[in-house]
Amino acid sequence: MRPASKPIDVSIKELETLLEQATQKPLRPEGYQKLKAAIHTLGHVTELLENREATLASLRRLLCQSRTEKTEQVLKQAGLEVGEKQHKPVGKRTGETKPPGHGRNGAGAYRGAQRIHVGHPSLSTGDWCPGCERGKVYPLSDPGVLVRIRGQAPIDATVYELEKFRCNLCGEVYTAEAPAGVGEAKYDATAASMIASLRYGSGFPWNRLEGLQENLGIPLPAATQCEIVSEAAAAIRPAFDELIRQAAQGEVLHNDDTSMRVVTLNRAQARAEFATERTGVFTSGIVSTAQGRNIALFFTGEQHAGENLADVLQRRATELAAPIQMCDALSRNLPKLPQKLEIIVGYCIAHARRRFVEVTPNFPEECRFVLETLGVIYSNDALAREQGMTPEERLRLHQSRSGPVMEQLHAWLQTQLDEKKVEPNSGLGVAMNYLLKHWHRLTLFLRQLGAPLDNNVAERSLKKAILHRKNSLFYKTRNGARVGDLYMSLIHTCELVGANAFDYLTELQRHVAELKKNPADWMPWNYRETLLRAVAGMNSS
Repeated sequence: MRPASKPIDVSIKELETLLEQATQKPLRPEGYQKLKAAIHTLGHVTELLENREATLASLRRLLCQSRTEKTEQVLKQAGLEVGEKQHKPVGKRTGETKPPGHGRNGAGAYRGAQRIHVGHPSLSTGDWCPGCERGKVYPLSDPGVLVRIRGQAPIDATVYELEKFRCNLCGEVYTAEAPAGVGEAKYDATAASMIASLRYGSGFPWNRLEGLQENLGIPLPAATQCEIVSEAAAAIRPAFDELIRQAAQGEVLHNDDTSMRVVTLNRAQARAEFATERTGVFTSGIVSTAQGRNIALFFTGEQHAGENLADVLQRRATELAAPIQMCDALSRNLPKLPQKLEIIVGYCIAHARRRFVEVTPNFPEECRFVLETLGVIYSNDALAREQGMTPEERLRLHQSRSGPVMEQLHAWLQTQLDEKKVEPNSGLGVAMNYLLKHWHRLTLFLRQLGAPLDNNVAERSLKKAILHRKNSLFYKTRNGARVGDLYMSLIHTCELVGANAFDYLTELQRHVAELKKNPADWMPWNYRETLLRAVAGMNSS
């Protein structure tokens, strides 16, 4: 691909005007440059299309500017000047912005590192000072710290060569006993945890991990990897089932879906099951917020996000109040629930805002007003988070500060359409009509305690599935999709609650019997306390 020259923003309408001017009088220099750039671009795109190796992604990189939805960058790309932000982010220290980092981590950042205490070889508490020989030394609370980092294969192996002796008369063979702690299983629980973390947490395809392990001298065939994680998934399934049950009790549930491919999915069976011509396969992401913590769930199959959410809510306790659902305005995101189950639906402001971002180059001034107005709402919400407001305080803040702003925006939108200042079928008109049509659900945060502004948390969670799709392209079987959903749910929930996913998966496999008896004690946020109680019980006995 030839190097790109400096881009020139020109619309089809401008080109048509230039052509009309060219028939009457010579073009001005700037008009000539725009027409020349358009002709060169058309010629270059034609060459690329004739080349079968050209991809849609390469054409997009050539012709389109980098995508961003930040108000400041969107307005700059539209040629508008941007003033100072009304609300600046505040760091942990009150009134101060977060200082820039230097790219290095302190010793405290290595949470998974082995820590070895090194005592002083010649001093202890109360000894005379070897320097002045008059004072006495005492220990400091902060020890000296050295960090040493080494590399190793993701999956390591140890070969035990057991010495053998054979009698030259009777032929009896005597083999040395294996060291204590070696165990009977070839694959330790940590092997399944590491494979699952790489595969479903970091997006490693089977063959890529197989090649890496082969190059490092610890071969691990792809089929073996799949078998290891499948057997472990069957053992720790109660943890996933309990995660679904607890997610159903959430106060706010976010949901969305993304396309996915399952190679061996029986289409005829799927159509018979749903009594429809549905052919799509999706991975639905559900993030449930309960008691201040987030739980992530993934489901892959023919069902849409709303249908999967309805299945989750079937496990909800009937005495609980109606939860809040946050999603975009697609009908497939809404669950069909029996009358006994109620839900309060709110729509994502970020989706409505994105429609204005997309048309800002064509309607810069109008879109600027909308984007900056919604920016005030987000600034108020950020202020509530920084000050640690309760849901009641946050609601009062939005009602007092965000409410009048949203009323002003609603009146402005209605005036633009009523007075025919905007063509209803234009990109701007469609964006305005979307905002007005769903206004009640888009402004749920002004009426309902705890209602979020957007569905970004669900969209971020779906990046797990998208990463898998980009690297591995598909699941081969239904069972493979179920295994992937289980591990992605457990791993991403660990990330959301600040737990170590590798350690969590390992402990689940080592305590399968206890997990089956009391799965609620083995959630990512409380399994450590369960282990400590078990150790304390063993010591007391």
